[in-house]
Amino acid sequence: MDGAAGGLRFAVRVKPGAKRTAVGGRWAGRHGDALVVAVTARAVEGKANEAVRVALAAEFGTRRADVTIVAGERGRDKIVVIDPAPPASADRLADLLSAS
Repeated sequence: MDGAAGGLRFAVRVKPGAKRTAVGGRWAGRHGDALVVAVTARAVEGKANEAVRVALAAEFGTRRADVTIVAGERGRDKIVVIDPAPPASADRLADLLSAS
């Protein structure tokens, strides 16, 4: 997790094909602690990636265009950047990571 210049950068663990979209929880992954994002979209033709961007934009109160997947486009473990990062976005991320 990094809130330095270039927006808020953090790891995400995606659960495609979930019964409902949900953001919250912590996953100890290869990129360190990752935010869990469950999406109803399947991992086909980028649909799950787009659903992740939409879900994160809604949770952080920003535009979908401000959410970029910078690593892990083809896997469940991703690195995401929200730029510009909304005010208090680091606190929001901490809250979401501690959710169960």
